[in-house]
Amino acid sequence: MAVKAQKKSTKVAKKAAATPDSASQMIDQHVRELGDWRGAALKRMRALIREADPEVVEEWKWKKASSPGTPVWSHDGGICTGESYKEVVKLTFFNGASLNDPARLFNSSLEGNIRRAIDIRKDDAIDEAAFKELIRAAVAFNVAKRKK
Repeated sequence: MAVKAQKKSTKVAKKAAATPDSASQMIDQHVRELGDWRGAALKRMRALIREADPEVVEEWKWKKASSPGTPVWSHDGGICTGESYKEVVKLTFFNGASLNDPARLFNSSLEGNIRRAIDIRKDDAIDEAAFKELIRAAVAFNVAKRKK
């Protein structure tokens, strides 16, 4: 009986340890599968997120039969998701309504009390410095919230 429990806990530990790498690989695959401007946009935004927060954790969440799942970036809590649609790449910030956005990058989901999003269309340019500041603000918000 103890051997069976030990094998099960080992499997769980191996599965948990592989998750960050698996998520990064799934994001890589998703970017390749998109193959068009959306893949390039998501790849660029991902790079900016990593530059802004080298300790960011990549996750792949909400996978089900009707959806392949969604890239999520976290640091002491969720920062944002990276969704791909036909006309936009949408970066939804979990606590966007609480973040200062002086460059007015948020252009979608503005009516909610918690989330805010950035919709990027095919030929949109993004203020990269302002985006990285927004990522850092989201991380600071999460860290402060965790300390309470």
